Amino acid sequence: MVQQADIDASSNKYLRGKYAIVGVGETGYVRGSGRTTKALGTEAVRNAMQDAGLKAGDVDGMLSYSFNDSTFSPTVAGELGIRPNFYMDVYGGGSSIEALIGIAIGVIEAGMCKTVAIYRAMNGYSQVRIGGTGGKGAVAPLSGESIFTRGYGLMSAGQMFCQSFMRHMYDYGTTPEQVAAVKAIHSEHASNNPKAYYNKRVSVEDVINSRMIVKPLHLLDCCVETDNGVAIIVTSIDRAKDCKHPPAVIQSVVGRCCKPRADMHYQSGPISTVAGHYGKQILWPNAGLGPEDVDVTGSYDAFTFTTMLQLEDYGFCEKGEGGDYVSNGTMRLGGARPNNTSGGHLCEGYTHGINMVIENVRQLRHDVDDFCPVGADGKRQHTYDYSEGGCRQVKNVEVTANLGWATPGQGSAMIMAKN
Repeated sequence: MVQQADIDASSNKYLRGKYAIVGVGETGYVRGSGRTTKALGTEAVRNAMQDAGLKAGDVDGMLSYSFNDSTFSPTVAGELGIRPNFYMDVYGGGSSIEALIGIAIGVIEAGMCKTVAIYRAMNGYSQVRIGGTGGKGAVAPLSGESIFTRGYGLMSAGQMFCQSFMRHMYDYGTTPEQVAAVKAIHSEHASNNPKAYYNKRVSVEDVINSRMIVKPLHLLDCCVETDNGVAIIVTSIDRAKDCKHPPAVIQSVVGRCCKPRADMHYQSGPISTVAGHYGKQILWPNAGLGPEDVDVTGSYDAFTFTTMLQLEDYGFCEKGEGGDYVSNGTMRLGGARPNNTSGGHLCEGYTHGINMVIENVRQLRHDVDDFCPVGADGKRQHTYDYSEGGCRQVKNVEVTANLGWATPGQGSAMIMAKN
């Protein structure tokens, strides 16, 4: 009799390394785009196609995700001359990108299409903001799950998530100064990113001295809100050989893994434990790797502490040691395992996770767009000088990890490797 473990091991080995990201594209990260989400999404997908060296006829699948806004896939496809054999538009924010990459692999594996564009288009500052207000400041009506949150003052992401950090401080002695280092380090990386919305370096003291938003979160503990379109293209490793750049090869994906209760997650398990505690049980065995094999991480930084909790629960350090991990220099460019080398959501722009995937693809290609000079061959000549206005390419990158956050109770993740 074939055991379930044998089936799982066989399927994991079969899919590992079989698919890749071959194209990435962005618009600018701005406030007040003055453009529709259709225009932003169309530009991002077009840029990703050009980056991959693909024409409209080469792409036959499209996936998108939205949280309150965006434009449906068939509309964007029509603008680009793409005729989808498969499309799907998913309602979701954080953790959506890794989950949709898993769906893209599944539908290609099933023969439903061959190459999939995934995009996110949002006017996240000038139109529908995450806290529930629209462009004119109107508050969304009370309905659905909000009945169980807003009535208790849990309206914004900060209000809903901060209890996990408060408990972590209580249980392990973690301090606001330790997690403030996440912002300081990400701002160092953003200072070497020409497209980052916030590209000024800040200190731990700057974070702690910024005004309080919701205890214990200060203003600079919170991500930037921006308008932008972002996109990636997924296809098989065989088709990737014909694309313009070396592929970022997908080794493992976790899609929206949950704690036993994803909504009121504090009812099951410690409140300071997040979905990565369960996601790592899928991520590492499927990849055939462990945290020690990862060179660069892209950890969802909606807030400084969300990065800490994910890195801890995915096993990059022991439980309770996250405060030290994020503040001891490990995550800094030039450190043992740099994190969010673009500046992430705290500094570059807010895209519900996709810009950190884009950054890790470029890290694996060794073509991060920083301030290093461009040679006669058109390639950037990275200096590895990480001082302000310099380089942000990590030396000898072989393996990257993306850790996606939706809530403390929901998360996604992905491992990619150099071809």
